[in-house]
Amino acid sequence: MGIFINKHQTCAQSLRNSEDESFKKAFLPNIRLFLHKNNFNMSEWNRLSHFNNPFGFMEYQYNDGQKFNCRLKVKHMMSSLKMIPKPKEPLLLPKPGNGGCVRCAVVGTGGILNGSKMGKEIDAHDYVFRMNGAAIKGYEEDVGNRTSVYVHTAHSITMSLYLFKKYGYTSAPHDEGIKYVMIPEGVGDFNWLEGLLKGERVSAGPYHNKRPWTYYGGQYNESRFYVLHQDFLRYVRNRFLKSAHLNNSYWAIVRPTNGAFALFLALHTCDTVSAYGFMTEDYKKYSNYYVEKNIKTHVVFYANHDYILEMNLWKKLHNSKIMRLYQRTDSETGTEKPKQL
Repeated sequence: MGIFINKHQTCAQSLRNSEDESFKKAFLPNIRLFLHKNNFNMSEWNRLSHFNNPFGFMEYQYNDGQKFNCRLKVKHMMSSLKMIPKPKEPLLLPKPGNGGCVRCAVVGTGGILNGSKMGKEIDAHDYVFRMNGAAIKGYEEDVGNRTSVYVHTAHSITMSLYLFKKYGYTSAPHDEGIKYVMIPEGVGDFNWLEGLLKGERVSAGPYHNKRPWTYYGGQYNESRFYVLHQDFLRYVRNRFLKSAHLNNSYWAIVRPTNGAFALFLALHTCDTVSAYGFMTEDYKKYSNYYVEKNIKTHVVFYANHDYILEMNLWKKLHNSKIMRLYQRTDSETGTEKPKQL
């Protein structure tokens, strides 16, 4: 169950009022969103040990027959799990004057936003979600300049700085009062969490010796930091994005993208959701990232994500009016431009 009272009852336009039968059947409005020390104990550890990473702790369950380093990983994970504070407030709160509705934009990094001039429309929402290499400076006209919620893993927040530095990216978004949401995708993320929550360098793993708090542009605050629950991650995969790739030998690495998890977090915390910079059917027309203004790259298909499955789902949710998907609207596509909010 969620930890807060349902705040969407007063919004007539809420996606929760959808008549789409397949969505109604799959959507669980009270799925547990966040992991924290108050809802975690050894019984929960044992339950989640039945599911593979990042949907549980299968790899880190240990017994006398396993190696010491596995027990060490468990020790690190348990110590960080016991530190995650319970959120003091909902991720989002209704804004006055909107009829009780929470209106959100979720902004991906897709090249479809190049030249889109969607910035003002994006910023007109109550809340703006971003993830991964969310470069803003110099791209405001197309992607807006506000960020309310930033969704990340330890890998994405560190690698984005490395990959997008040449495009002017210097840190994760750090608007005043921003809320950070972490996807715990592996033991490295729990090492990261422990360092972050203790205010110390990471003691082990792939981020060893890094200082996590320095990646949040001075806006890290424990009371505004959330960790997605494995039940939520598993629910998104099983009910909406169950890829055929799960039948392959590499099934254990297959999971939805960070963007997919961010979009579903918005669908569970907002009444109306508009998605920008996500893959559309004409994706081959655009560069991989919107920061690539003067070069034409192609979308890279990694084995651990099913991009086509996600693309088809976004289109289906758009067609069902559950959310609005930004699709290119200039003269070369001949499609109608979506109305401003």
